[in-house]
Amino acid sequence: MGNYDKYTYKTIWSEEDQEFVGLCEEFPSLSYLNPDRHQAYEGIVNLAKDVILDLKSTDEPIPKPHYLDRLHQLTS
Repeated sequence: MGNYDKYTYKTIWSEEDQEFVGLCEEFPSLSYLNPDRHQAYEGIVNLAKDVILDLKSTDEPIPKPHYLDRLHQLTS
């Protein structure tokens, strides 16, 4: 499927929206809002999976997990 499970995800509280926002570092334009923090996290992970499937179906590049870049910097 891809490296979606190796991406960097986080949830933060949005005072403006009064909901949690799920974010993915490798896809900065994506977000997922939900009043429940765990559902916001699950939502952004599923959204990233869907985007990866779409990118694969159109032969577009899929972002590498950022941890690989950090690991390379640490070992160089």
